[in-house]
Amino acid sequence: MHPDEITLSDDVARSLIADQFPQWAGLPVRRIAASGTVNAIVRIGDGLAARFPLRPSDAEATRALLRREAGACALLARHCPVPAPRPLALGEPGCDYPLPWSVQTWLPGTTAVDADPSGSVAFARDLAALVAALRAVDTGGRRFDGDNRGGDLRRHDGWVETCLQRSEGLLDVPVLRELWRGFRDLPREDPDAMTHGDLIPGNILVRDGRLAGVLDGGGFGPADPALDLVGAWHLLDDGPRAVFRDAVGCDGLEWARGTAWAFEQALGAVWYYVATNPAMSAMGRRTLRRIITSPR
Repeated sequence: MHPDEITLSDDVARSLIADQFPQWAGLPVRRIAASGTVNAIVRIGDGLAARFPLRPSDAEATRALLRREAGACALLARHCPVPAPRPLALGEPGCDYPLPWSVQTWLPGTTAVDADPSGSVAFARDLAALVAALRAVDTGGRRFDGDNRGGDLRRHDGWVETCLQRSEGLLDVPVLRELWRGFRDLPREDPDAMTHGDLIPGNILVRDGRLAGVLDGGGFGPADPALDLVGAWHLLDDGPRAVFRDAVGCDGLEWARGTAWAFEQALGAVWYYVATNPAMSAMGRRTLRRIITSPR
C-alpha cells in the first residue's frame, strides 16, 4: 500500500513471537487480510493479535508511539460501551524486522467492511451511544496535540490541495475544491473532547446489524468533538444518519465540522489507495458521494 512499506513474512512473525514470548510459541500464527493501512495484523491462536507497523520509522520513536497507543487502548477498553481490544505486550525488533510491535486481545466479529450496517437505524443509535460515551470520558486537562485530524481544519490546506491534484481524472475536483473552501473556515469554540478519531468501517465490528465492537483505539484522545461524527458519513445512509445526528444532539456548526473531517479523510483515501487498497478507496468515494448529495 505504501512505496516504502516494510515486508513481513509469516515465518518472521512466527519467529519473533516464539523468541520473545515463549508462552505463545505453541499457538498457530497467521497473518490475516485486513483493510487497515498502518499495521500488518497477525493472529496468535484464537485470542491474541500482533500488530506490526508497516511504515519505516525510528525504532525509539515507534516504541514511544506504541506505548502511548497502548495507554489509549487501555483507557478506551475501560470506557467503551462495546468490547475493544486490550493491550498485552510490546515486542522488539529482530529477525530482520526493524521496529517494535505490539500484542493485544483479539475480538471476534465481522467488520463493517464485510457486514454493511449503513441502512440500520439500530446501528445508528448504537454509534451515537458510542460517541456520547467516549465524549463523557474526562480529558484529564489534555488538549489535542497531534498533526492529524482533530485540530484546526485550515492546517490541512496543503494536504487537501495535494489530494485534489492527485484526484484529477478520478473525482469531480472543481466541486470538491469549492466544498473545501467552505469547510476550511468553519469556526470552533467547543473545548476538546475524548474521541476515537478513526471511526471507519474497518474499525467497527457488526453483529446482526448492531454495533458489536470497536478496533484500533490507539488514537483515543482529546480532539475536536466533531471528529467522531465522521462515522455518520463513513458508515450510514441518509435515514440512519439523520437518526444518528438527532441522537448525538449536535448543532449545525458541529455537524458541519464533522462533515469537513470526513471529507478530508475520504478525499485522501480515494487516490492514495486506488490501486493498493480498493476497499479503502471505495470507502472514500462512497463518503464523498454522500457528502456531495446531502442537502446543506
